[in-house]
Amino acid sequence: MKQILSLKENYKFMLKYWTSILVASITFLGFGQEVNYKLKMERPQNHYFQVEMTVNDVDQEEVIVKMPVWSPGSYLVREFSKNLDLVKAVDEKGKSLEVKKISKNAWKITKAKGADFTVKYEVYAFELTVRTSFLDLTHGFVSGPSVFMYVDGLKSKSGNLEVFPYKTFSKITTALPRAGESVARDGSQSFIYADYDQLVDCPLEIGNQIEFDFDAAGVKHHVGIYGSGNFSVKDLQKDMARIVEAATDVFGQNPNKDYTFIIHNVTNGQGGLEHVNSTTLSVNRFTFSGNEYRNFLSLVAHEYFHLWNVKRIRPVELGPFDYDNENYTSLLWVMEGFTSYYDELLLLRAGYYTKDEYLKKLFSSLNYVEGSPGARVQPVAHASFDAWIKAYRPNENSRNTTISYYSKGAVIAAILDSKIITKYKGKKSLDDFMQHIYKTYFVEKDRGFSEDEFKQELEDFLKEDLTEFYAKYINGTEMPDYKTIFAAIGLTVEYIGQPVPSVGISLRESGGKVTVSRIRRGSSAEDGGLSVNDEIIGCNGLRVNKKSLEKFFASVNVGSELDLLVARDQELYSVTIGVSPYEQPKFSYELSNEKKTQKLNDFWLRTLAK
Repeated sequence: MKQILSLKENYKFMLKYWTSILVASITFLGFGQEVNYKLKMERPQNHYFQVEMTVNDVDQEEVIVKMPVWSPGSYLVREFSKNLDLVKAVDEKGKSLEVKKISKNAWKITKAKGADFTVKYEVYAFELTVRTSFLDLTHGFVSGPSVFMYVDGLKSKSGNLEVFPYKTFSKITTALPRAGESVARDGSQSFIYADYDQLVDCPLEIGNQIEFDFDAAGVKHHVGIYGSGNFSVKDLQKDMARIVEAATDVFGQNPNKDYTFIIHNVTNGQGGLEHVNSTTLSVNRFTFSGNEYRNFLSLVAHEYFHLWNVKRIRPVELGPFDYDNENYTSLLWVMEGFTSYYDELLLLRAGYYTKDEYLKKLFSSLNYVEGSPGARVQPVAHASFDAWIKAYRPNENSRNTTISYYSKGAVIAAILDSKIITKYKGKKSLDDFMQHIYKTYFVEKDRGFSEDEFKQELEDFLKEDLTEFYAKYINGTEMPDYKTIFAAIGLTVEYIGQPVPSVGISLRESGGKVTVSRIRRGSSAEDGGLSVNDEIIGCNGLRVNKKSLEKFFASVNVGSELDLLVARDQELYSVTIGVSPYEQPKFSYELSNEKKTQKLNDFWLRTLAK
């Protein structure tokens, strides 16, 4: 028991424990089962998982069991308890116990002191995303926080998960260590976990998925693919291995012995979700060729990079987790932004981009950031903190007021990379800082860092006071001097934004109706009283569709006026809007021919050995 508890207190060794089947097996056998789960799927067509959670040796007469409200890595309260039906509990003799719901995600169970008990419930699972669970006759996917309850105060307990696949399902893909290699006569398979955090950090794919392995960076990688698609196993083995090697090279070591990819080939992919030694990727089933295939490899790079950056290099708020509430941090621009910077850079280093192709990607992100009205309104630190209430709940005004901590954080990472390369004259880069922060906080200090500690580490590494930098670009909304920043590493950057005639609206067309989807703040459309969701029927006396209306907008000059016939809530209005100049910030780049910066450029873009 002492050893298991110390794993919870000691985050580094807990994580290493997760990746070691041998150590997990020894601990499991030596200290016994404490919280055990059974997962069944008796009628997949009704989309319900049946779950039993048995708890041993609890010296309390009242016990609180809870359902998480969110999935780590996806910063939105999703209220997973909404998918639970009646929660029941029985003692070791099968006698029903009193269960009382006491909050939106908590139940109080009354039992005899010291007695074992079992909680039984069903989970409706019909949302196939990387953060939610799904079950039908083709397969089952379990995202742990949305399926497994926990006992309040006992998340540090170890245990066993016994999975009973549906009769037509033959495979289980998961990073959880197996409790033996054999399959039971009833078809069940058993897995062990060190604590609740590990249990819910290892998603399960249950069905008839294609499985294959590959070795890279000294790590055995397992892949399970659900759904048909235009993929080649041979190509995936080769290309994913190259991404793994490139990512590992950033840090100089890979902390895992095994790693698992679960890939869902679907109609509309949603991206990925990272875990300590696994990830789930959701992609379009025909994404495995052409430029789309490079986008897939970029997703692989992004989620794989997270095994260091966010799962081990992390803010103090992101582990151990509070599953009942939002876990606020101002550092998602580092966790997601730096990862977004590297996901494209790794493809360059692995040979999937040319220099110019990579730089086009980088400046596309940069121009997206600076061209967003919200970039002058929301600091990237605020975007990080407000992810829970804004990033996952966008509305028609979001572009006016918010910025992506992914994209803005990637731009900040590029700026810091340039500063480090310039400071150390091509002897060090952002890679070296990532290695430093990994060693300092994961390997040595064995904990997450605060916002102030991260800033101090950057300052110490750069030997520079970053107070002004933070005030302008992290906690402020000023536009960086890109020309000076990138000139030092061999890029000639020019500002090419120009004022153009604009009314400041975006349109959509559906069912033959043209409606306003977005209005830029401060635009002539806003001044004229146009609103989002207004239907535009006519312009300057002519009936319009989306194509003809956009032609009107493209043909007018600054100072012109447009008379619009608008329907709002079935009432007709005449709205006159002027055409005003609008300048969207935009930058171009060219590789410099100056020899003194060429070496630094080659070092940055890895065309020369480090």
